[in-house]
Amino acid sequence: MYRQEFFALLKLAVPLVLAHLAQHTISFVDTLMVGRLGNDAIAGIALGSTTFYFVVFAISGVLLGVSPIVSQAKGADDETKISAVLRQAFVLSSLLVVPCWLLLQNGESLFLWMKQPADVAHQSGEYLKAISWGLFPMFIFISLRSALESLADTRPVLIISCFNVILNVLANDVLMFGRFGFPALGLVGTGYASSIVMWCACLLSLFYFRWKYGHLRLFTFEKLLNRQSRSQLWELIRVGVPIGVTIGFEISMFSASTFGMGWFGKDALAAHQIALQTASIAFMIPLGISIAASARVGQLMGANDRRGAQVAGYTGIAVSGMIMVATGLCFIFLPRNLIAIYLDLSDPENHAVVAKAVSFLFIAAAFGVFDGLQVGGSMALRGLKDTRAAMVITLIAYWGCGISSGAIFAFAMGGGGEGLWYGLTVGLAVASVILFLRFRSHFGDALTQRDDG
Repeated sequence: MYRQEFFALLKLAVPLVLAHLAQHTISFVDTLMVGRLGNDAIAGIALGSTTFYFVVFAISGVLLGVSPIVSQAKGADDETKISAVLRQAFVLSSLLVVPCWLLLQNGESLFLWMKQPADVAHQSGEYLKAISWGLFPMFIFISLRSALESLADTRPVLIISCFNVILNVLANDVLMFGRFGFPALGLVGTGYASSIVMWCACLLSLFYFRWKYGHLRLFTFEKLLNRQSRSQLWELIRVGVPIGVTIGFEISMFSASTFGMGWFGKDALAAHQIALQTASIAFMIPLGISIAASARVGQLMGANDRRGAQVAGYTGIAVSGMIMVATGLCFIFLPRNLIAIYLDLSDPENHAVVAKAVSFLFIAAAFGVFDGLQVGGSMALRGLKDTRAAMVITLIAYWGCGISSGAIFAFAMGGGGEGLWYGLTVGLAVASVILFLRFRSHFGDALTQRDDG
């Protein structure tokens, strides 16, 4: 049974892995191209992008409640529910974008209050003002992408993501360096380029839904406030809010490490961005696998196949962990090769950044394994709509263990930037263990059950 599930998972996961790699390549390309502007610009995008993704995913995470609801509705063959939850997701997107936009427009003041270097704070604040114009289309795209992933219709997600990468490179080049008569905006140009990409992704996904799923009548809003719609809105909030809070706890741990790294200087912050960006690219593989596993768990639960859902969850967790073992070996044996993608290793001005980045990547080899296991467990629980438990677990793991231990290692014990990375590892390790045990508790002692597959 596990063998069959592995191949079923693989069929669904491959396009998702490629799509998320392509999507994250946008952030990678941003860092890569900003590297041509110097270490200060890398430090600027470290603060700016970290803040942007924390604010966006913590607030818009409620929209990810679309995923488990749609996957279980698909398993139950309930198309009415699918269309209803998407319409409510559009409404929520319109409401959630307002506080996000206001917060990002005042990013520089936030950075200065947190005692970040003044020049870096200014660059990051201007970057956030530029990228904030893409918030609304990004929220709509998150909703539609979650639905497509849960419907196992992953090819358009891959195609749109690949198109976005190409568009992002072109827009970055034009706006950062001033091509075709446009002014050279530097780091700020990266923000405007990302906004353009978000609008295109949103429009393409809307056109696809209109063409492929026109029968769902997603864009018919005359029944938006009837009793059934209100009920669906509250289910989306009930399932989605814990997801958003969970993501907020996770990203806040990484955000806290980034802000803390700023206290150790620009070189440490730049090295942190390089190592974290590299680890994040590797993480896209288990993330895609885990999203596929979540869809499988939800669909099988919707079809009342509890044993199948159990197997799907365990398979996703195991495969995600094994993938990160392989990537961790690359971090250990090829760190300088990876860093050379971002910086010129022969430039004396980069030596301090390179040395720090190598040290961070060694630690990332360990935390990556736990990161793969925790995302597998979290997504498996999401497929069961058990999102509140994941929220509590991540609060304990990331804030109770990760941030506190990182502060102790870095400041009380004098571990510096490496201490912050040890704290990240502790938080992810605790989360991976407890999330796995929570998923297991839904089915009993499944690992001792006989499996002829």
